[in-house]
Amino acid sequence: MVSTGSTTALIEVEDLTRTFVVRRRAGRFRRIASVVRAVDGISFEIARGEMVGYIGPNGAGKSTTIKMLTGILVPTSGRLSVAGADPSRDRLELTRRIGVVFGQRTTLWWDLPLRDSFELLRRIYKITPDRFRSNLDEFCELLDLGDLLDTPVRQLSLGQRMRGDIAAALLHDPEILYLDEPTIGLDVVSKSRLREFLRRVNAERQVTLLLTTHDLQDIEQLCKRVMVIDHGSLVYDGSLSGLHTVGSSTRTLVVDLVDPLPDDARIAVDGATVRRVEGPRQWLSFPAEASAAPLVAAVAASYDVADLSILEPAIEDVIADIYAR
Repeated sequence: MVSTGSTTALIEVEDLTRTFVVRRRAGRFRRIASVVRAVDGISFEIARGEMVGYIGPNGAGKSTTIKMLTGILVPTSGRLSVAGADPSRDRLELTRRIGVVFGQRTTLWWDLPLRDSFELLRRIYKITPDRFRSNLDEFCELLDLGDLLDTPVRQLSLGQRMRGDIAAALLHDPEILYLDEPTIGLDVVSKSRLREFLRRVNAERQVTLLLTTHDLQDIEQLCKRVMVIDHGSLVYDGSLSGLHTVGSSTRTLVVDLVDPLPDDARIAVDGATVRRVEGPRQWLSFPAEASAAPLVAAVAASYDVADLSILEPAIEDVIADIYAR
């Protein structure tokens, strides 16, 4: 596991554990209690302005971690600091410094127009009128919400509501934004618009983002760092590119020869294995962490090459390999 600790950490988690007691029936009148460790001794730090992907299979402990970071759940043990506050003890103070978006739930008022939901949030967070107008105008322009302000939330499409939820979470200028499946169910255009908005908010406002999602394209397009949790334990914390090394994945060099080799012979070079041959085209796999340059040079020096290209491993396959192991 790669450590990314920082002296300017905004979120600090040390040996964090959360257990639950689960009771199951054992006979007609008897129940047996067992302890489930939803989060099992994880530690990490997130610096101000980072965009971090937090991924794992269902039941891995992602939502439990987010609930502890926001103060909804109290840790069983370990130390937790968010923006210098203890989430469970300083929940009211912390609420003013964080924003939360849950893809399958809304923080907006269902029967009120979008404009009234924003106004209620202004009063709840005690946002100054000038700052509220400035933020609302900017978010309406960037998220294309202007024509929707007088529409009741229940009449909004999923993509429109999600854009409204993200604007609502940022109206009070939070330092940290927690995003739980923010693009679930959205079409390609809506996803692209949201991702571009989040990149801009992070770059211009230095908002720290912690993103949990099953859509790995969100991670690839937004996050340079990713944390993988499984069975309550942090199994990887590092760069997105470093996942390929941990997952033992391979890249593919696609070689188009000028002419097919005689008798379907295969290209022979050190450090690569031919996986497939179709006429003059051959596919050679090599370790993802290895440089492609020596391999390309060796092929070009020994064979009459018309074209070369490199295929990167799919992140879905890399994550699946980590889960399997």
